[in-house]
Amino acid sequence: MDRADHLGGVEDEIAHLRGLDLEGLRARWRSLTGRAAPAHLPRALLLGALAYRVQAAALGDLDRASVRFLERLAAEDGSGGRATVPIPASISLRPGSELNREWEGTVQRVRVLADGYAWNGTTYKSLSQVARAITGTRWNGPRFFGLRDQKTGERS
Repeated sequence: MDRADHLGGVEDEIAHLRGLDLEGLRARWRSLTGRAAPAHLPRALLLGALAYRVQAAALGDLDRASVRFLERLAAEDGSGGRATVPIPASISLRPGSELNREWEGTVQRVRVLADGYAWNGTTYKSLSQVARAITGTRWNGPRFFGLRDQKTGERS
């Protein structure tokens, strides 16, 4: 099976997941993990977690360096509170990646291209241009999409 076949199967499975109500998503979680879904997760987060699992199973999960980075962050924050997550100095977004941001009750999806960003059928040269198109005001694009904090380069 080639990558296009994998992508089609992933898209079909995610489309199916989107059609499920909360109980259906919880049942799908149980069938994938063998455990009950976390009771505190709202439908949108459960859908996102399941979609991630489907994609990771078909296309591969996080690379080892990313897993180690996340494990180190989890170990450093033994307080049970919110960890401050340092963001690497340069963020590399791979073509094909999707950035999501909720704005005024609607999830905005931006696709990373080799030469820019696509949103609502238009290609933009920068994330800041996309953020301006979405909001109608000037924004720092990486900040708008949660890729960096406005003051310290850290996310909390």
